[in-house]
Amino acid sequence: MDDNKIKKAVKMILEAIGENPDREGLAETPDRIARMYGEIFSGLGQSPEKHLKKVFTVDSDDMVLEKNIVFYSMCEHHLMPFYGRVHIAYVPRGKVVGLSKLARTVEVFARRLQLQERMTYEIADSIMKYLNPKGVMVVVEAEHMCMTMRGIKKPGSRTVTTAIRGIFVDKREFRNEVYEMIKMK
Repeated sequence: MDDNKIKKAVKMILEAIGENPDREGLAETPDRIARMYGEIFSGLGQSPEKHLKKVFTVDSDDMVLEKNIVFYSMCEHHLMPFYGRVHIAYVPRGKVVGLSKLARTVEVFARRLQLQERMTYEIADSIMKYLNPKGVMVVVEAEHMCMTMRGIKKPGSRTVTTAIRGIFVDKREFRNEVYEMIKMK
């Protein structure tokens, strides 16, 4: 990440909207934005393999569901945040991954310029690739600031995307079970 370019660009934006980038409240803003971008785009250049390669042997191939994984991302169309929850279900093939690793995998993809649809299938595809489960289902629910504070201005509207792989494609009862489990408190 090129912090100096970010600082320069932010200063130019401030000037372009008619602000004085040297006034007290804005003088350190370019530096703050550069540090923030380092954090919110930290998924760039990261691979989910780092998080999904450590597995544990289990005697059961029962479904695993980790739900309500909170994420924050940035829409690549408007450079505005979108945020919500990810639910991941998979049917292992004798191997499971540590639960925190699923949340870390979500972060790898959320912390970059993103489309919700792409993020959903990237999470599913990486789990299929690195865990080799019988199947995976990823459900993402998100609110997009580009829909709530600009444009159509519809706060509270949520977009839901799914990615269904492996056994979940043919087994409708598995998909229904995941949806029911997501609803559970």
